Amino acid sequence: MSTVIEVENLQKSYGPTHAVDGLSFSVEQGEVFGMVGPNGAGKTTTIECVEGLRRPDGGRIRVLGADPRAEREAMASRIGIQLQQANLPPRLRVGEALDLFAGFYTRPAAPAELLKRLGLTEKRSAPIAKLSGGQRQRLFIALALVNHPELVFLDELTTGLDPQARRSMWDLVRELRQEGRTVFLTTHFMEEAERLCDRVAILDHGKIVALDRPEALVRSLGVETRIVFSQPPEAPAVPWDTVPGVHRAETSGERVIVEGAGERFVSGVVLALEARRIPFRDLRTEQPTLEDVFLRLTGRALRE
Repeated sequence: MSTVIEVENLQKSYGPTHAVDGLSFSVEQGEVFGMVGPNGAGKTTTIECVEGLRRPDGGRIRVLGADPRAEREAMASRIGIQLQQANLPPRLRVGEALDLFAGFYTRPAAPAELLKRLGLTEKRSAPIAKLSGGQRQRLFIALALVNHPELVFLDELTTGLDPQARRSMWDLVRELRQEGRTVFLTTHFMEEAERLCDRVAILDHGKIVALDRPEALVRSLGVETRIVFSQPPEAPAVPWDTVPGVHRAETSGERVIVEGAGERFVSGVVLALEARRIPFRDLRTEQPTLEDVFLRLTGRALRE
């Protein structure tokens, strides 16, 4: 497996603000690499530097073996870019936009096939100004795929899409990976990163605070499993500190939340309730997710 993207000590500042502060990472051929982080963490600045759209202040970037700015023309035919925001003439029709972009390449994808793949066939003759936000987003994705790219950049892929369209885009990303293409995506949706990405980099204040497979991030950071159930208010107290794997328990009226980890955690909780003949209902487990890891590393405070 070859390395498609190499980034070493990437730096970019805007005045006194260090938007990207010494990032280093690599992306391997055929993987889906995700970058997540709070607003202002540096995701878009990073991906635009890697794409060659923004000049970094320092560091080294190689994309498909080339410098993305110095060798822009040679690299352009091998990559596809879906921008977070893009503008096209409002009177330009959907089919015309695809035909225009297809004309830039020697062996483009068939526009009709891309329209079908992105669910835009019925909008072929519609002017871009008449598209909904989600339809416009899907058009930009189609334009990113028109040259059969080896490497696809997707910046906030599913922003503005309804749940059905979002799942369709997830299927598209999986298809791209099955075709052997490499995908670099940024997203605000933790579930999206967890379901799609082979590896995820979590950014905060311009730095990578964690980088690994989603399941490894969850496991290595020790985010606990939660068991939630209801019991009668007169139920006897359970000495949870004696139950294997239990780290914390909280009771509020009939609702009980028990947190812990380990192979015997879930069975230990159930056995403790049965041993004391405590009837319980609506028991469910809540497994740790990438969102738990994200919040633990970046905090919960709102940011601009």
